[in-house]
Amino acid sequence: MEIISIKTTRREQLIDITAKVREVVKNNKWEDGILYIYCPHTTGGITINESADPSVAADIEDTLMKLIPRSRHYKHIEGNSDSHIKSSIIGCGSFCFVEKGDLVLGTWQGIFFAEFDGPRNRKVYLKFIRS
Repeated sequence: MEIISIKTTRREQLIDITAKVREVVKNNKWEDGILYIYCPHTTGGITINESADPSVAADIEDTLMKLIPRSRHYKHIEGNSDSHIKSSIIGCGSFCFVEKGDLVLGTWQGIFFAEFDGPRNRKVYLKFIRS
């Protein structure tokens, strides 16, 4: 297993980590298999979506903030219930195929770390399963 460190700069943001993930795949000479990308944080997540146009990530951030506002009367006393809910919706991980030493992604796809309670120092775990 490999670990990627991420430093977020805003309370809510999607950070494209595709290049970092590709670098780990290349450095480990992972050729053919399945890569599991996992977020061990209850207020963060992993998603694969369009990375060619940064406005897509901004739209996702904006829509989640509107759908799940920070300022509701949640029962959780730490004041970040909205972050936990967003994390549950996005999910804590995703699979990506690896073939011939590279990620198998669509033309416009990228891998994103989703921060919902930052800024923070975060970790993403990568587990490669050879086929």
